[in-house]
Amino acid sequence: MATEGSEVSGLAGRYGTALFELAVEQKALDPVAADLAGIKRLLSESAELRRLVRSPAFTREDQSRAMGALLDKGGAAELTRRFVGLLAQKRRLFVLDGVIAVFARLNAAHRGEVAAEVVSAAPLSAERIESVTKTLAKVIGGRVALETRVDERLIGGLVVRVGSRMVDSSVRTKLQRLQLAMKGVG
Repeated sequence: MATEGSEVSGLAGRYGTALFELAVEQKALDPVAADLAGIKRLLSESAELRRLVRSPAFTREDQSRAMGALLDKGGAAELTRRFVGLLAQKRRLFVLDGVIAVFARLNAAHRGEVAAEVVSAAPLSAERIESVTKTLAKVIGGRVALETRVDERLIGGLVVRVGSRMVDSSVRTKLQRLQLAMKGVG
């Protein structure tokens, strides 16, 4: 099975694994992965879409119609449209972020890549992303599937997570360490 040895649990894990296995079976990994990346980007950019997905105030029909229209407009693959429609009908759209993360991890492992997450205070340029990817590939000794996100609270620097390892070179963490050191001096 494609997901042997993977550690996924909970609702998002079960749905993400099911979608991944269906995508492998239907030979639709690339289109579904592209659709999910687009949905993730839209969720990060639109507070209204996040509210639609997470709020129980919207009916399942409202959620289904809105997500269906969004996916139709974006030209999403049939499997993606059916899957997101199922989540809406089951009132499970709130796990969509987690499903996307699980799918991405499984897809990276399937491709022989190591998934890495880089959090920065501001969006990274394409050159910076390429530089970080190459550096991580050298350290890890393999291909890297890099996922980036922005957290303005970091002030500056990066937080890099690869599996259970984390390197935090953010300004926020450095300031916190300095503050603790200063408390010890006084």
